[in-house]
Amino acid sequence: MTPSLIGGRTRRGRGQIAARIAQGLLGGAIAVLWLCLVLPRVTPRARGPVAGAAVREDDGTHTADLVLPLVAAVAVLALAAYGYVRRTRRAATRTTPGGARTAAAGGAPLTELDARACAALVEADDGLRAGRVELGFAAARCDPAALEPYERAARAAGTELRAAFAIRQRYDGGVPGDESARRHALAGIVGRCAEAGRRLDAEAAGLARLRGLDRAPGAALEVAEGRFRELAGRTTGLSATLDALRERCTPGATASVTGYLELAKDRLVFATTRLNEARQSADLGQPEHTAGHLRAAEDAIAGAAVLVAAVDRLAGELTAAAELLPAALTGAEAELAGARERAAKGSPGVPVGELRARVRQADVVLGSVREELTAGRAYDPVELLRRTVRAVLPVADGRAGVVGAAALLVARHATAAADDFVATHRGVVAAEARTRLAEALRLLAPGPERDLLAADDLARHARHLAEQDVRLHGTPR
Repeated sequence: MTPSLIGGRTRRGRGQIAARIAQGLLGGAIAVLWLCLVLPRVTPRARGPVAGAAVREDDGTHTADLVLPLVAAVAVLALAAYGYVRRTRRAATRTTPGGARTAAAGGAPLTELDARACAALVEADDGLRAGRVELGFAAARCDPAALEPYERAARAAGTELRAAFAIRQRYDGGVPGDESARRHALAGIVGRCAEAGRRLDAEAAGLARLRGLDRAPGAALEVAEGRFRELAGRTTGLSATLDALRERCTPGATASVTGYLELAKDRLVFATTRLNEARQSADLGQPEHTAGHLRAAEDAIAGAAVLVAAVDRLAGELTAAAELLPAALTGAEAELAGARERAAKGSPGVPVGELRARVRQADVVLGSVREELTAGRAYDPVELLRRTVRAVLPVADGRAGVVGAAALLVARHATAAADDFVATHRGVVAAEARTRLAEALRLLAPGPERDLLAADDLARHARHLAEQDVRLHGTPR
């Protein structure tokens, strides 16, 4: 707020200086005119025979005859300058379309505003994720009613951030197209991100006091240490689960969690160091240092928890997909039968030739899925489900609900995997991956705009972009 106020004051000052210069010129001209009118009345020492007569030049011209036209010309110029300054000031401050100087015309380059909006999205997303981590630890020992204001602030910040990501998604798609409107869109992103941060910041100190971090952090430290011990035990047990998945599935089925357990163990080692430092600071009566070390340990523990949960969830998703696949194939055949009937009668929504081509393509895909399923080899159940629903949904009319259930499982699998990756690598993941993920989550949510195939596509693209960011910048601790 301050820079804009200063800028406005500077512009007003320059206009006032120019106006005062013009007024000074006008005043000087009037003074000269007054002197010239008065001086002829003063009688100088006579040089000729008649004392008190007006002095004349050699050519017989009276002095006033030269001064008065000169003074009139100066006065006219001063008035013209003053009028020009006034017209310029009116044009600069006018809000009509013909004279407005918009922010788009005189603002920063669009690339700079774009970078600023991306940075704001990353900062706001990181802040919200960190806030939710702290709320998760606070919930272990605080009364739910006491936490409600902070939960409400997190929800409000999430609403602002989702709106900012939605604007960014449209912006990346070329909407709006006008440069001035695109500037406004970027400004809207920055403003919503700032509001999200303000909502969180307004409650941050109160949440810290509620947790006792400013006076007695021992209880919060015990919660973190307990969660650390529970997580360390789960990490060891999941190694066998992951080995079993690799035996019965293709490498692609478990690729989304490759290295997760090793990374989780690394986070837990880091958390051990920070928990020890927090405990030492608490024993020395240094609550500020304790809170800093504790928050770092909590963030590492939360990151490890996401990684461990991802492995655990993947095991459940692969099992559920394998159980659902036979029923999904049966439902897909029913959908294709309905599509063939519509093609024979003539479909009002899709040209008959196109509908028949889609049915033939779906037949080919379903045949290959059945072949992989019955070959007795390892396979990826989620990927087979994905191929099934992608082939059938474009021609389905909803007669087989199992196909929709299969599409939902696939989309949830993709969005959860992308969200886990962004959460555990948020120190290096840029705005584009986060934007695609936010759009995937929006399309996954129940409602008239739900699009499971698009959500699956966007989530996988988000994961790909996030992986590129990690390859470029490295894995954050």
